[in-house]
Amino acid sequence: MNEQSPSDGTVGKALSLLDKVAAYERPVRFSELLAESDLPKATLYRLLQTLVSQRMLTSDARSQGYSLGPRLIRLAHAAWRRASLAPVARQHLDALSALTGETIHLAQLDNAQVLYVDKRNATRPIPMFSDAGKIGPAYCTGIGKAILAFLDETERERAIAQQSFYRHTPHSLTDAQALRAELETVRVTGIAHDREEHEPQIICIATPILDASSRPLGGISVTSSTARTSLDALGRYRDDLRATAAAIARDFAVFSLLDTGNRDRETV
Repeated sequence: MNEQSPSDGTVGKALSLLDKVAAYERPVRFSELLAESDLPKATLYRLLQTLVSQRMLTSDARSQGYSLGPRLIRLAHAAWRRASLAPVARQHLDALSALTGETIHLAQLDNAQVLYVDKRNATRPIPMFSDAGKIGPAYCTGIGKAILAFLDETERERAIAQQSFYRHTPHSLTDAQALRAELETVRVTGIAHDREEHEPQIICIATPILDASSRPLGGISVTSSTARTSLDALGRYRDDLRATAAAIARDFAVFSLLDTGNRDRETV
């Protein structure tokens, strides 16, 4: 969740509140929000009522809970269409999914963490944390490390400083030095791994999606389980993974040029 600066004022408080409601993934009661909020009760109530009146939230009288509203969802979809890799990546994810039969993830970096923007389930689905719209840690996921490795040095150090280094499993990286060492290897090979670092038995290979200046637009991964395969076996998809990332980058560049041209014409 984004850190709120004291200078953000009422807008910052409202956005932080929207983050909290979204994190519940269900209607959330006023009492639950109050319990985890630093805001006075009256201020919290006033902000909620304003967000409801602006259709950024909805209030259900039966459940007495708040949920994300239609205006917010519309704005999110507009942002997704303009900024997300998902629309241009769709056909490429489909092809990689059909080829591998494994789970395919598409993600971008959001506040130094991984935002999953699209996913294809395996032929035989595996229960796991990731899903489109969810935020995951960058330091212990293959796709997160793939993106972090190709940030410029200043951005990379800033992102590393924001990692929690919580030990999710016995395999999790737990300090910045270990992460830096692994990111150097990723920069050389172009491939990152998740060695059961975020969830037991979940493994993946990942690669960044790079623009023409080699800056990461996002990343993609092929994910499976140690119950049915190994990292060495997943390695046979390295070339397909790289080719898919390159195809997405090319299509995104074309999409961006066309979108810019359309917007320029709209302002004439």
